[in-house]
Amino acid sequence: MFTVNGIAYAGTPENHIKDITVTAARPLDDYKLLLRFSTGEKKQYDAKPLLKRAIYRPLKDKAVFNKVKVKYGVPVWNNGEIDIAPETLYKYSVTTALN
Repeated sequence: MFTVNGIAYAGTPENHIKDITVTAARPLDDYKLLLRFSTGEKKQYDAKPLLKRAIYRPLKDKAVFNKVKVKYGVPVWNNGEIDIAPETLYKYSVTTALN
């Protein structure tokens, strides 16, 4: 058993992260995403470091970045051509009180 943000989970943290999905994603200013995870947690992810990588360069266009959708628990852009794994988002995001 382990606890994340006051919520107790069975198993190990590694298994918890493997099973996590994103249930909602909203673009914020400065290439950040407000995310809600299958755990009910809300977190904020800074996507700016990704924009240096070739696959994520289209997201530099704010109009593209702002069209994030969640499909099958994964945030996607350009009809699924670009995505970010929920496990990565969970691991590298910070808890937030934003709504």
